[in-house]
Amino acid sequence: MIVCICNNVSDRKIRQAVDSGMTSMNELRTHLDVGTCCGKCHACAKTVLRERLEETSQAQPMLFQTNLLVA
Repeated sequence: MIVCICNNVSDRKIRQAVDSGMTSMNELRTHLDVGTCCGKCHACAKTVLRERLEETSQAQPMLFQTNLLVA
């Protein structure tokens, strides 16, 4: 679906941006221009951003490091 009509930014583009490493609305504004015109899309874009961040954090396996003491 189109999230930002002014700049033709879809939820898919936002999800791809998160997958490429973006983690904040500031980064989305800078790279996708989402929310830079009328601002009506800000809340929806932020929701898509948060949902994708949650999805990717749940998909990441938990890594445990063991502390090795060398004498």
